Amino acid sequence: MLSFVRERCIWETLQEERRPVVLYGMGDGALKVLAACRLYGIPVRGIFVSDDRLRRRDFAGFPLKTLAELESELGEMVVLLCFAAFRPELIAQILRVGERHRLLVPDLPVFGDGLFDTAFLEAHAAEFDEAYRLLADEQSRAVFRAVVNFKLSGEPSYLAPVETPREEMYRLLRIGPDEDYVDLGGYDGDTAEEFLGFTGGRYSSMTILEPDEKNFRKLERRAAAFPPGDVRLIQAACWQEDGTLSFQSLAGRNSFLDAGGRTEVAARSVDSLSAGRRVSFLKMDVEGAEREALLGARETIRRDAPALLAAAYHRREDLFALPLLVRRLGPDYRIFLRRQTYLPAWETNLCARR
Repeated sequence: MLSFVRERCIWETLQEERRPVVLYGMGDGALKVLAACRLYGIPVRGIFVSDDRLRRRDFAGFPLKTLAELESELGEMVVLLCFAAFRPELIAQILRVGERHRLLVPDLPVFGDGLFDTAFLEAHAAEFDEAYRLLADEQSRAVFRAVVNFKLSGEPSYLAPVETPREEMYRLLRIGPDEDYVDLGGYDGDTAEEFLGFTGGRYSSMTILEPDEKNFRKLERRAAAFPPGDVRLIQAACWQEDGTLSFQSLAGRNSFLDAGGRTEVAARSVDSLSAGRRVSFLKMDVEGAEREALLGARETIRRDAPALLAAAYHRREDLFALPLLVRRLGPDYRIFLRRQTYLPAWETNLCARR
């Protein structure tokens, strides 16, 4: 086990818990938590939602109730959060529940199988340790320690002390007004707009990919208001090579590449996109395809050494696998981790620059 791990696995803790275990929230997150509880033999006694969300009567075989109703029936409980939150008012509401009951936040991978449990941590201890030693500053190491302990234990108190403003990543990467910016997974243009806000609307060129058709239309409308210049909008997914991929279109942030998807989309590699063009800043938030995006940018990284900003939270291995891959592709890169406010440990991002 890693020397800085201080916590037990959440699922092992819950196996010994004598208080009733209940879920807070429904949807895909609750289904994943229920499956994990079944795997570890942890009985779930009920599910509650916020009072303003009580619009249906049942979910996954459980009658939906309010927190007050479950408190009346069960008394003191252990509450497992089953949805993600980033708005301050919602996080404050969640933490108020934690003042009345023990609150744990299971960290389940957005994509991929398996759990972040003791067995996973022990199986990859050498890789975690190597990635940790690659990190370039103490804040990155603090983020790494906190996220590992959080993912293992589900204790939300680890996260807030290592949060920093999003703008710090742009300063850390030394982003300036003359960037040739490539945005993989542009959604509706929000991150491109964020980039422009940081550079005062100045840029050398922008290339933005978005595979989802409805999102792409939103991107086109938003981009119409961007400062004029060399802007390319491409309806395609990013991958390690050009081709065609199956895609699960959800018309939102969470559309993703999926072998069982009903839609086929064009796929482009960064190396193909950047043929004859410079890339100085490469942003990747591509719903679990960050590894493939980096592999598809190997020649661009070798040639241009762009600043890299990549989501490092979609898959349970991302925290070690992405830093190790960046070091392999760019041996002279400095690698950082930063995270912004989110429950669970989403918005944990890898930043790298030469």
